[in-house]
Amino acid sequence: MQNEVKNIWVADDHQLVVDGIKLLLSQKNNVKVIGESNNGNDLIQALKNHPIDFIISDLKMPGLNGFTLMSIIKENYPKIPLLVISMSDELEIIYKLFQTEVEGYILKNSGKDELFNAIDNILDGKIHYEGVLMQQILEKQRLKSVASENKNTELSARELEVLKLIANEKTSKEIAEILFIGKQTVDFHRLNIYEKTGTKTLAGLIKYAIHHQIV
Repeated sequence: MQNEVKNIWVADDHQLVVDGIKLLLSQKNNVKVIGESNNGNDLIQALKNHPIDFIISDLKMPGLNGFTLMSIIKENYPKIPLLVISMSDELEIIYKLFQTEVEGYILKNSGKDELFNAIDNILDGKIHYEGVLMQQILEKQRLKSVASENKNTELSARELEVLKLIANEKTSKEIAEILFIGKQTVDFHRLNIYEKTGTKTLAGLIKYAIHHQIV
């Protein structure tokens, strides 16, 4: 993780939650809260006007909210990591956020350690979905993969690009720079490629690419 201090923006329609997060983050040396929003519209405006490095946001707020808000952020600001903190533990909601390439998700009943771990992991270029939630996502991915085995699931154009670069021994960071996307986005594509191809290792993935004449 880089040593420079990252600018964080906190968005939640409950001021007590915002104040609590700001108080906790005042204990971390590698981040600084530079502002807050109480609705989705203000968050989008803040992204246009402030040097934000990292977003912590609720899922449901007045104005723009939910998947619409998250999709707008990921589409227009793909390199700014997004950590969602919500009360909802509904798998379908969380899985949809995962597919939207939101980097992290933790529950509001989590403790300080979970919040700090999530921030540090995401700043390190990793994906962080709270323990049991990640297990449920992976299981859903596995079931989805099994269900689609007989449907000749194909890799998307972007996934093919990523696979070719992986086969050419490019790292996630290098792939992100070549394709002008975030490293976390590359990691999402990697996970989907592994699921779709039924491979578990890099060697297996390269073997798949060669067998199917992708490289």
